[in-house]
Amino acid sequence: MPVAIVTAAGQGIGAALAKGLAEKGYELALMSRSDAAEKLAAELGGIGMKGSVTEPKDLAALVELALGRYGRIDGVVNNTGRDPESYHASGMPYDPDLDRSLTDITDEAWLFGFDLYFLNVVRMARFVTPVFQRAGGGSIVNVSTFAALEPRLIFPVSGTTRMALAGYTKLYADRYARDGIRMNNILPGFVENWPMTDEVRRTIPIARATRMAELVSMTAFLLSPESGATTGQNIMVDGGVNRGL
Repeated sequence: MPVAIVTAAGQGIGAALAKGLAEKGYELALMSRSDAAEKLAAELGGIGMKGSVTEPKDLAALVELALGRYGRIDGVVNNTGRDPESYHASGMPYDPDLDRSLTDITDEAWLFGFDLYFLNVVRMARFVTPVFQRAGGGSIVNVSTFAALEPRLIFPVSGTTRMALAGYTKLYADRYARDGIRMNNILPGFVENWPMTDEVRRTIPIARATRMAELVSMTAFLLSPESGATTGQNIMVDGGVNRGL
């Protein structure tokens, strides 16, 4: 059975991806800042630990935990939890008519967003790439955001730092493709756990939230050999929210 790591897997998108991958036959190693990932892993027959994607030692421990239990790692899903301050310094809810001031965002919020949304992938890649090289291949899927391609004022820090992630993903794909290692980003729109309003729904061409099951299907495809020619890509799962070609 294939083995996958999923970070920030205690709730939300991370938990949904873990459950979906388990249903598709994956053995799992999960991590979250609370003990929720450990509990979920126990339910799914996998292993879990408490830790943060902003702590390199925790990511290294997660890789070692997976190898110690399963002896292999086939895929990694780099997911992160929400950080309200990194959306906007005001912490205010979505309002398309609100005049937001980017200059209100503190240095601390920008740096924390870079740590949470970009360096988490860089760190995990540092630990898991040698494992994949020894095994002859592997796949990394990063859960990004639709705002990484078309920035939105509602997600200033997340969108900006994940634009950097898009660049890193392309460089990583170029460097390690010949080792059989791939990296791709999925870019969800407003997912079904987002507080949906009529105002938000009108911005979505399919007029509904992205379903967790749709994220699971795309992630499982990108982890699998069936997507072997797909690497370095930003794949939108946003219901058509992004308009760029």
